[in-house]
Amino acid sequence: MALFSKPKYSTISAKRKDIPKGVWTKCPISGETVYNRDLEKNFMVVPKSGYHFPLQADKRIELLCDDGTFREMWDDLETVDPLGFGGEVSYLEKLAKNREKTGMREAVISGCAELNGIPIAISVMDFRFLGASMGSVVGEKITRTIELGVEKNFPVILVCASGGARMYEGILSLMQMAKTSAALAKLREANGLYVSVLTNPTMAGVMASFASLGDIIIAEPGALIGFAGPRVIKETVHQDLPKGFQTAEFLLEHGLIDQIVNRLELKCRLGNFLKFFGYHPGRPNEKRSRRWKFGIR
Repeated sequence: MALFSKPKYSTISAKRKDIPKGVWTKCPISGETVYNRDLEKNFMVVPKSGYHFPLQADKRIELLCDDGTFREMWDDLETVDPLGFGGEVSYLEKLAKNREKTGMREAVISGCAELNGIPIAISVMDFRFLGASMGSVVGEKITRTIELGVEKNFPVILVCASGGARMYEGILSLMQMAKTSAALAKLREANGLYVSVLTNPTMAGVMASFASLGDIIIAEPGALIGFAGPRVIKETVHQDLPKGFQTAEFLLEHGLIDQIVNRLELKCRLGNFLKFFGYHPGRPNEKRSRRWKFGIR
């Protein structure tokens, strides 16, 4: 037996000043500095403090979906510039830079997969791409994911992260709020299951539409969730606001969300929910009057 055992995760003192960039990341809660490779292996969750850093869409799909089962759909949809948006940097230039930075065509990846052997329709938003703002293509891909759930009787899982509507597209971006909500109304009529997963941050138009309409609403620890920022709200209501009133923990206490789930436990928890609502591996998803049976609506 070794006299000294090697720790599972490498950490160093947060006071060290000569840390090379891109090698270590400091936890904003504990001050612990974690080796980036260890952090990535742990899906961007700090081992000791449990702080959740943002996780890019492809890694989240890897976390939630069974190996080799995810099939991306509608990746050929192309964002255009309907308003001819001008400025120091044009909208099309911003899109090009974000595509180069992220390797993604848009701020959401959509498709079908299996979760613990259960077929699902899933969309995952990525905040790195223009703050995961919802433009026409994002709204269309979310809508098609929901419609796939209606057509195939798949449970729908939407992993949300957004700064809101994409104002480079003006009223067209705001119309996506109505379109996605209408699609969810059809899913509800078909007695389909929709699970909304809120990550940090989920704000504005996305939170005011499909993100808040889940049959089950799950949030990651410490996620910022709301509509407008604290300053705007305070100026509107002319009242002091409770501390941390837009955190997942505050919203759980006040009934807006159903559970807070650690990212590393999310796949297991989702699998349990799907089985509870009658979805099982290797069985066809039969039409059923789920809402009446379980009395959740």
